[in-house]
This record gives sequence, structure tokens and C-alpha cells, in this order.
Amino acid sequence: MIGSYVAVGDSFTEGVGDPGPDGAFVGWADRFAVLLADRRPEGDFQYTNLAVRGKLLDQIVADQLPKAVELAPDLVSFCAGGNDIIRPGTDPDEVAERFERAVARLTEAAGTVLVATGFDTRGVPVLKHLRGKIATYNGHVRAIADRYGCPVLDLWSLKSVQERRAWDNDRLHLSPEGHTRVALRAGQALGLDVPADPEQPWPPLPPRGTLDIRRDDVHWAREYLVPWIGRRLRGESSGDHVTAKGTLSPDDIKMRIASVA
Repeated sequence: MIGSYVAVGDSFTEGVGDPGPDGAFVGWADRFAVLLADRRPEGDFQYTNLAVRGKLLDQIVADQLPKAVELAPDLVSFCAGGNDIIRPGTDPDEVAERFERAVARLTEAAGTVLVATGFDTRGVPVLKHLRGKIATYNGHVRAIADRYGCPVLDLWSLKSVQERRAWDNDRLHLSPEGHTRVALRAGQALGLDVPADPEQPWPPLPPRGTLDIRRDDVHWAREYLVPWIGRRLRGESSGDHVTAKGTLSPDDIKMRIASVA
């Protein structure tokens, strides 16, 4: 019976790709918080989302970990290092060493620390060449989880997110349905009975022609890939002017989800 939950991380945990009615993002962590809150008496659950898009591991450790430690919740989800791993020249072994130091710090303050692996990127155009590097980092994450007794949100093995509909138009962030499936998988990682199977089959779609696929690829490159590369070259981050969502009410999250369902 988890009575308090703090989400720490980057765009994945902030919920980019899963907009609410006001344009602010919901995401898997907010949806997961609702699952947890439903198991408590009404009003007897505290949830805080500290995640900010675009942040590197050291930035997350510096900005978010002190707040999470101060709150000392029953549960912390710590999903970090992905933005480091996709940067050219980074060493997954070294990133994992910094990740472990953060996990050690969190486990001293929180009842449970949930960690996450990276996704299998074989179907992601920009990131498929990094698949081996991500797999190496995932191996470290699982070993760290074993050492510190952390449950693992295993995203690599979540086959349903290999489907295109699990991803937003930018192909780098999950869609609302993708976030929903991750929230369900997070519940399973904690041994909860969840209301649906995250691996349930997707409804069939009519076949698409080569011209349609090529047109979508051109649109994606123009609207998302080129701006993303531009930010990287300028040393900018999508989260430079973003503030964390902070403390949220599970009832408010439910209303936001329902209004766009």
C-alpha cells in the first residue's frame, strides 16, 4: 500500500507525447500514480512529478534528487541516463556508475526505488544504430537493481511498444496509448493487479502503401528530425525553460485523462 510517490527523470517521465486538454503533458508516471492512488483511501495519497524533458543524468541528480530525498516517499521512480546514452561518444559503463551512485542515494531515503531500462530502438530511425549501446546500459541497470533490491520497469521487453501507434509523431516519445501501456507495466513491476494487459494486441489497420510511408518519413524529417538536430548543434535543450509539474492530485489527473479520451 504505497501512500506517496515521487517521479524523477526526463521527457519520458514528464509525459511528452501525452498531452492533456490544456496542452500540458500527462504521461505514464501520472497514469501510474492514479493506479496507486486507487488502492488507497480517498485523499490518502501524495504524488509529485519532478521530471523535466531534455535533462541529462547529472542535471537530474543535481536538480531533482535533493527534492525527492527531502520528500522521502514510499516509492520513487528513477528513469534517467537515456539522453546521455544517445549522445555521441558517451560510455554506457561510465553513465551507469553515476546512475548507481544516484540509486544508492535514493534507496537511503525512499521505501522503494523503481528503475527502468531503455526501449529496444530497432524500429526507431534515428536511434536504431544505438541499440547495442542501450542494451549495454540496460544490463548495468538490471545489475544495479539486483544490488539495491529495486524493481525494474523493463521497457526493452515490452513488445507492444514496437508498434508504430505506441509512439508520438516525433517517433522519439510515446503516444498516449504508449504511455498507458508503460503505466500498466510499471504496475506489474510492483506486483499489482492492473486493469488491462500492457501487451494486449493492437487493433488491425489497413495496409499502407510505399508512397504513404515515404510521405510520412519526409514530413517527420522536416518537422521533427531537422529541429532536433538543430537544437543539438546549438547546445540547446527542449527543457531549458520548462518547470517540473510538481505535486499533482490523482483526481485532477483522472479528469484530464478523461477529457481527451
